[in-house]
Amino acid sequence: MNPRVQKVKPLDNFKLLVVFENGEERIFDVAPYLDKGVFTELRALNVFNSAHVAGGTVQWGNEADLCPDTLFEDSVPYKKQTI
Repeated sequence: MNPRVQKVKPLDNFKLLVVFENGEERIFDVAPYLDKGVFTELRALNVFNSAHVAGGTVQWGNEADLCPDTLFEDSVPYKKQTI
């Protein structure tokens, strides 16, 4: 089982800086999800920027969320140049 989300910060270009319980900081790109179901609402920056931690994962004000395993496995280690 992958670590759960401890902190999240919305970034430009529909990316998230995600801090996991193991201390890893990773960048997750939400853009590939923006054409799918409830995630289309995240195109509105006020909705995207409502990202917060709930139950060990990332959730938005419209109640969209992503599996913490997806957030970990499909993200890249944080480096300034990845933003």
